[in-house]
Amino acid sequence: MKTRLVLLLSLIFAVASVAPSLAAGERYALVIGNAKYPDAEAPLKEPINDARDIAEELKRDGFNVDIGENLTGEQMRRAFERLYGKIKPGSVALLFFSGFGVQSSRQSYMIPVDAQIWTEADVRRDGFSLETVLGEINSRGAGVKIALIDASRRNPFERRFRSFSAGLAPVIAPNGTLVMYSAALSSVVSDNGSDRSLFVKELLKEIRTPDLMAEETLNRTRVGVTRASRQEQVPWISSSLAEDFSFIPSGGPRPAGPPPAPVAAAPTTPAPAPAPPPAPAPAAPQVAAPAPPPPPPAPPKPAEAAIPPPPPPAKPTESPSPTAVALADDPTIKNLTTRLNDNPDDAAALYRRGQVYASKGAYELAIKDFNNSLRLNPKDVEAYNNRCWARTVIGDLQAALKDCNEALRLRPNFVDALDSRGLVNLKSGQNKNAIADFDAALKINPRLTSSLYGRGLAKKRNGSISEGDLDINNAKAMDPNIVKEFADYGVQ
Repeated sequence: MKTRLVLLLSLIFAVASVAPSLAAGERYALVIGNAKYPDAEAPLKEPINDARDIAEELKRDGFNVDIGENLTGEQMRRAFERLYGKIKPGSVALLFFSGFGVQSSRQSYMIPVDAQIWTEADVRRDGFSLETVLGEINSRGAGVKIALIDASRRNPFERRFRSFSAGLAPVIAPNGTLVMYSAALSSVVSDNGSDRSLFVKELLKEIRTPDLMAEETLNRTRVGVTRASRQEQVPWISSSLAEDFSFIPSGGPRPAGPPPAPVAAAPTTPAPAPAPPPAPAPAAPQVAAPAPPPPPPAPPKPAEAAIPPPPPPAKPTESPSPTAVALADDPTIKNLTTRLNDNPDDAAALYRRGQVYASKGAYELAIKDFNNSLRLNPKDVEAYNNRCWARTVIGDLQAALKDCNEALRLRPNFVDALDSRGLVNLKSGQNKNAIADFDAALKINPRLTSSLYGRGLAKKRNGSISEGDLDINNAKAMDPNIVKEFADYGVQ
């Protein structure tokens, strides 16, 4: 009996010596390489090869990898949705993005290949906020969140509204997050002319080193890039990891991972006209705000019956809403209409045309397209949110509330829908409900300027004058156009 006990204890210690002692749930990665931007002089040489190399390495390290190349905005949105849908409590979630990035209102945006950017507002409309993505991942319960962003490039977009490229902004990320940019904050680097970036070469070298914690892996990458570039490129790192994590668990061979799941590449000639915002634009947080705690459950739905009949909406003093005839020659609308003539049940084209109509103030036309899109796809949360926003602007508040509630039923803690529902409640005079919605949105993305400004208005209307003024002043400091934006929504 004693001999058996000794053998059993020996076996336990032997197993423990090779088992990873690190917190490591299931590993999921989304890898995106965007190279073919029509507005650039030539395709970028590095992102596709870098994305493929990173994807193969992460696969060997036990990640379930979804890889996308030259993704449009719609394809990026769907790729993020797939990632969100996989995450379980305690999972490891990693994002790698190589392409163009733009800083706007102190947030960093990843740019899809079909972005139509001529003003800073277009960045927030067509780009994907890194903070919002990390907030969504965190809300799904991921224990370790890692973002590796190789997007500090001089790009063609900023020349249109700035005299310089601003690089990327610091990120306010949830606890348990590790973020690395390929260059220092607010700085840009040029591609080195080769088919792989210096950043990814050094990163892969360190990831392949056994027994390194993730923070040490990235710190060594930064040292390697800095030395190899002779101080011209110094990557930036931010960490709030609360547990140990290693790309290669110590004590044994790499876990076998599934092969990367390919994402369809975008067409090389995307439509050349601007696309509208899916929701009010995000922006920066209150000054010196600490890293936010994990978001609580979304606030309870406001009772629809509690909303009194709204006053006549205050409409912008602009020209009347454009008609379908007036917009028929818009290149994007013309292209989408041709697609719909060929296939009236093209839900993606209906949704996209609805966005374009909304961006041009043709809200009734936008709502009609969203109606048809939802008829074909009744679970499209983005279409519900966009229709909620369009209905809010024209003052159809009861119907808008139903849309936002449905979007949040389908996707709890959907930050854009929380922001939109906050606007519905603000216009309806339901100030406490508006504050609750804006609070929930800001816990997910502390730099969502529309929620910050809206919360300030709601607080002032609810009697908290000084708190409301603080929110409003911080929002205006981050985005001077926010006052006009809300006035266009009929809120002053």
